[in-house]
Amino acid sequence: MPNTFINLSGKSVSCISNFYHIETKNILIVHDDLNLSPGKIKIRYGISHGGHNGIKNIINNMKFKSNFYRLSIGIGRPKYKKDVISFVLNKPTLEEKKLILKSIDDAIHITNLWIKNDFDSIKSYLNSLNICLN
Repeated sequence: MPNTFINLSGKSVSCISNFYHIETKNILIVHDDLNLSPGKIKIRYGISHGGHNGIKNIINNMKFKSNFYRLSIGIGRPKYKKDVISFVLNKPTLEEKKLILKSIDDAIHITNLWIKNDFDSIKSYLNSLNICLN
């Protein structure tokens, strides 16, 4: 686990990837997502950052030329755009925390399946949660 802010995590991901010779298609980035409600998760395969500064930093540092996996964990969004920074840096409500912790458990399960290259089980698990694989 890097000792950097998520928005500066590209250097850490790049160092690990280079040291272990990990191909881009074998990278899974797990991150928070303002565009998903607390408790929701989404998995994508592509090269976009979706406006997430941490993902943007990873893409820039890795100089990605091919697709990679992203597992997004929903945290919700504040009512006003001006409140995003304080929203992200503050603790969620108790109910939001419960939903987020459940989605983290789901993300851990999905990650374990992903490590095993068990994509059929991932699809089945996501279907059981009513989540689409993009």
